[in-house]
Amino acid sequence: MYTVHFAKTNLSKLLQDVEDGKQVVLARGKKPIARMIPCSQLPNKLRPEVGTVTSKSIKLVEKREVAGSVGDTVVYF
Repeated sequence: MYTVHFAKTNLSKLLQDVEDGKQVVLARGKKPIARMIPCSQLPNKLRPEVGTVTSKSIKLVEKREVAGSVGDTVVYF
């Protein structure tokens, strides 16, 4: 974890570490505020994760109409 001041003065070194595959965490004081990771580790935004809903849900409405009299056989299609 590096402070913002250190990151400003050593940006080239930190970018080289990121290019080498390391993750760099930047902090303000002792509170982490940002993380630098290689672009190869970024998630692919074009492909959704498994289990993600990608379309609007549809509402199924069951509508039955009864025709005839008591005792008639009713067939639904």
